[in-house]
Amino acid sequence: MIEMKELLAKSMRDFKEGSIVKGTILEIRPREVLVDIGYKSEGAIPGSEFDDLENLQVGDEVEVLLCRLENDEGMVVLSKERAAAKQNWEKIVGVFNAGGLIKGKVKGSVKGGLLVNIGVEAFCPGSQIDIVPPKDLTGFVGNTYEFKIVKLMEDRRNVVLSRREIIEAERSEKRGAFMATKKKGDTVKGIVKNLTDFGAFVDLDGMDGLLHITDMTWGRLNHPSELLKVGQEIDVVILDINMDKERISLGLKQTQRNPWDKIEERFAVGSKVKGKVTNLMPYGAFVELEEGVEGLIHVSELSWTKRIARPSDVLTMGQELEAIVLGVNKDEQKISLGVRQLETNPWDAMEHKYPIGKTVKGIVRNLTAYGAFVELEEGIDGMVHVSDMSWTRKINHPSEQVKKGDEVEAVVIDIDKNAQRISLGMKQIDEDPWKGIETRYKIGDKVKGTVTKLATFGAFVQLDGDIDGLVHISQLREERVEKVKDVLKAGDEIEARVIKVDKGERRIGLSIKAANYSEEDMRKEAAAFDTAIKPGEDLVGLDQAFASAFEDYRPGQ
Repeated sequence: MIEMKELLAKSMRDFKEGSIVKGTILEIRPREVLVDIGYKSEGAIPGSEFDDLENLQVGDEVEVLLCRLENDEGMVVLSKERAAAKQNWEKIVGVFNAGGLIKGKVKGSVKGGLLVNIGVEAFCPGSQIDIVPPKDLTGFVGNTYEFKIVKLMEDRRNVVLSRREIIEAERSEKRGAFMATKKKGDTVKGIVKNLTDFGAFVDLDGMDGLLHITDMTWGRLNHPSELLKVGQEIDVVILDINMDKERISLGLKQTQRNPWDKIEERFAVGSKVKGKVTNLMPYGAFVELEEGVEGLIHVSELSWTKRIARPSDVLTMGQELEAIVLGVNKDEQKISLGVRQLETNPWDAMEHKYPIGKTVKGIVRNLTAYGAFVELEEGIDGMVHVSDMSWTRKINHPSEQVKKGDEVEAVVIDIDKNAQRISLGMKQIDEDPWKGIETRYKIGDKVKGTVTKLATFGAFVQLDGDIDGLVHISQLREERVEKVKDVLKAGDEIEARVIKVDKGERRIGLSIKAANYSEEDMRKEAAAFDTAIKPGEDLVGLDQAFASAFEDYRPGQ
């Protein structure tokens, strides 16, 4: 009896709850398996804890976790699943401490990442699945990968994994090998990894290279997606390698013949070519002459005479047309084209159609600060400069003489065929009234006129023949006059004497106070007028006098 008690006590001391022990299968039931661990009673383990229940045999040895020595029924509580979990956890802790890798099968995807079975359930965040976080995680479910354990919380039995660190380490090794064995000019294979507006990133077996959009094709390309797609395998040429920054520039078009080779021979200046409109811009139209070769028709080369604001007004995308080659620049890969050169230039005959001195009629089409454009025929304008609108008036703006839609008569005064300009003059229709001014107005003549404008220095008076004369403030009255407006106002009819005629400067000096002077008094007044109006002052010329006016005035109003 004493020996049995000692043996029983010894056996109970050897079994500790929470330890892993070996047991022998005594019986296999439909829902449970009886296991003997050498204790005074056997334990029952649920059949669901066995992955291969149908292959079990009585007498097989299994490792189990001793959960409790006795339950309420006096049986040992065992668990094969928890034994495996404990063993796995100890293995995971060992791998983590050693910085090693562990294999795991993806059980499913959850918000933010993947659930992975590595013996225990672990979590791999979406940012740690690959170099570029994948948008769709379902493709990883069911697959087995190697992971690195990056975080371990033993108290909560939480494990965080990373697949990205393994991939980055592999790629770093591959990058080193690639940089050591490849050089500029080599042709390599790659997989299109990502597309952007400016190009494509190509995976060169662990090394990323940039294929810029300008190096994809010799032709026009609006976006890389028009030529490439993610996952596509392509052959590319290494254009440049930056060893320090580990950057590689790639070229796809360089694997093909450069269509700009011998371009001058195939598209000689002056030759007629055919092409298709590929792009319309405000300044011109791009025309594809062959794959990889485009020419530009500037908006000014679309018509000799029509006013075309935008190429899209006369051309459409995809339209086929003929053009003339105007210039070729191989270095800049530019070809200048013209459409209007297909027709005879009407300006070649303009000198014969509108000879200098010919009187023409036209409609005022547009006004600018410096003149008026007059349409002589469709697409052909002549320009009347403000200085050629009146012999006797200083015209500050063409609207003082004409307005849009007016029919005017003018004389052709110049033609510039190269610049495609016709200069017209309206004042040249009539003879210059200043031409014989000395016969019409002599010093001492008494004249009548209408005050048209007041200035600080005097008053302008309109005389017969649309001639302006100037009454200086000193010539208004015998007594001193402080302000011209105290004596005269616009519209007043006055009588005065001519005391100055300067044909070269187109000036006539008048005196109201000298209207009743004798000849001797007139000579004195004329000399005084010359002294009062000194050369270089504002009132020397009518041009300067009008510019110095203090009142808002336009001749002819």
